[in-house]
Amino acid sequence: MNRPAITAFGEILYDIYPDRKRLGGAPFNFIFHVWKLSGKGNLISSVGNDENGREILSFLNSIGFNTDYIYIDKEHPTGTVNVKLDENGIPRFTISPECSYDFLKLTEKSKKMLEEETELLYFGTLAQRSTASRNTLEEIFKIDSLKFFCDLNLRHDFFSKPLVEKSLTVSNVIKLNEEELLKVKSMFGYKGTEKEVIELLSREFDIDLICVTKGAEGALIFDGKNFDFYKSPPRKVVDTVGAGDAFSAILCIGYLKGFDIGKINRTANEFAADICGIEGAIPTDDNLYDKYKNKL
Repeated sequence: MNRPAITAFGEILYDIYPDRKRLGGAPFNFIFHVWKLSGKGNLISSVGNDENGREILSFLNSIGFNTDYIYIDKEHPTGTVNVKLDENGIPRFTISPECSYDFLKLTEKSKKMLEEETELLYFGTLAQRSTASRNTLEEIFKIDSLKFFCDLNLRHDFFSKPLVEKSLTVSNVIKLNEEELLKVKSMFGYKGTEKEVIELLSREFDIDLICVTKGAEGALIFDGKNFDFYKSPPRKVVDTVGAGDAFSAILCIGYLKGFDIGKINRTANEFAADICGIEGAIPTDDNLYDKYKNKL
């Protein structure tokens, strides 16, 4: 069996810039990187029965990406996010409501794929903003054979304490940024330094790896025993869209391969920095991926 060890659950959408649109969505960006780096990967998602949806499926099919688990929603539009970049290339997002990815379902086909072919499931918080997709994810959480990676994107008002607590409870690996860690600290009434809060989270929720990203200032990873900090040398930044998703891809691959946290952190930081050097979240050729395949 050609086993795609990693599957992503959640949004695939178009990032709409003032002068262009780019394929995106954190789960898609993540699994696209995983697929390019490992040759394996599936996405459970949905597009609308509209021009954007048809464009997305046509493109993915043309490059050989598996669309078997991306279904067409005839009632809701393909997701879109309006993106504006500031002078430092930092994006500000306006997310459209009631999109196809808000109504994800667990089909028999996708359930079988998760049970028989998947080792780890990636999920975030945006796809849980709706009751329908959140309930579907709850079904997936019951699959005992899966490990779970949570990208804790606490943006806008698309999260709650119960949602965060459930996500932490099921997860083997979590990634969040400094601001999100402060929100979690406040949410659960934790005290102490950054490292003390990370250690507390690790113990309380039995998490194998916790990663706190710090933008251009690097990242901190904790494996239950040791911390590792790494910061890439400064590079030219075109935009930072998708940098966290690139980091997550390396983090997951490294976790499943049993790499030490120093190697994971260094490689993930460097890959994310390279993604910041291109326009958009996804490279237009494979040269960048070729650079990292040997490292993995």
